[in-house]
Amino acid sequence: GTSMRDEQRAALARKVVEARFLLEEEVGQQLEGVYNILEDGTIEETAPGDPIIRARLIELTEHLGATEPSAAAAVARAKRELAFTTLNRFVALKLAEARGIVRECVSSGLDSLGVRELADCAPGLRPAFEDQGYRLLLECVMDEISLEVGGLFDRRAPAGLVWPRPRTLRRLLEILNDGSLEPVWDSDETIGWIYQYFNADDVKEMRDASSKGPRNSRELAVRNQFFTPRYVVQFLTDNTLGRLWYDMRGGDTHLTEECAYLALRPEETSAGTSGRAPKDPRELRVLDPACGSGHFLLYAFDLLTTIYEEAWESSEVTWSVSGQTLREDYPEFEQLREAIPASILHHNLHGIEIDPRCAQIASFALWLRAQRAWEDMDVPVAQRPAIRRTRIVVAEPIPADENLLQDFRADLRPVQLGELFSEMIDQLRLAGDLGSLLRIERSIEQSVQKARKEAEQGTLFGDEEGDPWSTAEESLLEALHRYAVEVSNGEGGLRRRMFAEDAEQGVALIDLLRTRYDVVLMNPPFGEPVETSRREFKSRYPSASYNLLAAFVERGLELLCRDGLLGAITSRTVFFASSFETWRKDIILGLGEPYLFADLGHGVMDDAMVEAAAYCLVRRAP
Repeated sequence: GTSMRDEQRAALARKVVEARFLLEEEVGQQLEGVYNILEDGTIEETAPGDPIIRARLIELTEHLGATEPSAAAAVARAKRELAFTTLNRFVALKLAEARGIVRECVSSGLDSLGVRELADCAPGLRPAFEDQGYRLLLECVMDEISLEVGGLFDRRAPAGLVWPRPRTLRRLLEILNDGSLEPVWDSDETIGWIYQYFNADDVKEMRDASSKGPRNSRELAVRNQFFTPRYVVQFLTDNTLGRLWYDMRGGDTHLTEECAYLALRPEETSAGTSGRAPKDPRELRVLDPACGSGHFLLYAFDLLTTIYEEAWESSEVTWSVSGQTLREDYPEFEQLREAIPASILHHNLHGIEIDPRCAQIASFALWLRAQRAWEDMDVPVAQRPAIRRTRIVVAEPIPADENLLQDFRADLRPVQLGELFSEMIDQLRLAGDLGSLLRIERSIEQSVQKARKEAEQGTLFGDEEGDPWSTAEESLLEALHRYAVEVSNGEGGLRRRMFAEDAEQGVALIDLLRTRYDVVLMNPPFGEPVETSRREFKSRYPSASYNLLAAFVERGLELLCRDGLLGAITSRTVFFASSFETWRKDIILGLGEPYLFADLGHGVMDDAMVEAAAYCLVRRAP
């Protein structure tokens, strides 16, 4: 996974803008001409296009419009999402082709071998078949990938409903197959850059707008889409994950050569000094609480590969799940190597994101990274373990359904759990605005304790059937899980199914926030929180002075296990502005302790007008 050079990025930026205008125009024409969904937001009574697709497009527009100021803005937003999904799918196929995961289908366009093979089955139909056949071929390929990586290629997803017509399709293929882009298909970062360039003018517009804070979580997400430069990613990861492993091995590790930015003190270069109890690599957990398109996690993947191999060489620590060492679980080194890519995605790398598109991209990029690793080992595609899911989660509320809520409440024992259940669903309402900052695991624990106390005061004799409170927290989570599944399969048909993933995500978010991590890495959003969550924000993060970055650093430290390491790049002002004095005292020097600080100044993050600092903290307080 090499890093892209500036001229490659410039070429990519130009082509992405070209593709975006092409596709937005195409989608706009189809919405209007085929489905009678007009640019000003009017939806005509009838339309010539497929009524089922039309119904889903109207629904998509309404769903996206919930946070937009007008019906016209809702249509514009739908147009953008549809265009973006189409572009992303073609890009993802190009990336998969470059890694030999799928046969050539985008690079050779309508002349693809697959299209010719399909057409040969029915030569008489060939003329009518050209475009339809090509679409069929691509959909088969997408379906196959989506068995593993849902999200991006899910054909039921409403954002993929508008397929470009022949002329547009040919033009899109020309743009993507342009020679100037040849070098970018090999880089794992490409899909993340495309996201940034696709949104570039929105970001500018939002920053130029006079409004102070972001109006909604989408604006917050887009405003903060700055790519962390590769050297910063390496600096922070080398000195957290790399450092952790260095300490666990008493300095005996190849990471000292691999991690170009690992900062060692003079006395450490001779012999490993710091003692840290070793762990089985499958127990090492890394989290990016605002993961964007997954940059930190992609680089952490590289270091983890070395970590697994070294742990196998001298494996004396057992894994709590299998009770065995790595070497016992994988007697042959080859078995270990083949297991590493999936193991890293299942056990080690976690990410939380409020923008669903980013989360899809991060998942896909990690999936591609795993495929590349197998390709490097010459493991044939058919023999690679399936990766059913990555641990990238979208922070979204679980949809509330009053009737279902009542049923679930009634079933929960002790009775107090029913009240807590409604409380949890209510708390998750803010998940889309607060993301990782939602302290849901704390609320669950505190609510259960409080309810337990009240219940004990209310009864003289304990419950005959043992103590129902010892498992209360688990019962609550289990009920949330079942509720999420039922809400998404419930009566509301389309609407429910469309957000089935949202519901599952709500529970997955709680799981990630109840976990404690060895390493937290981030380039968190900065500036003010979304208006709808300002009050909550202030009461939960009083010392953060209304700045998201300060709250993220506090939350990051909180999510670490004791002596865990945090690496962050943020604006440097929080380190000297007087309004952050309590934060520095209580968080940076209270909860944590700094061990590395790099003052980077201006021009580090593309276009972001901030002076940056990159630093690492260790979690000290209990």
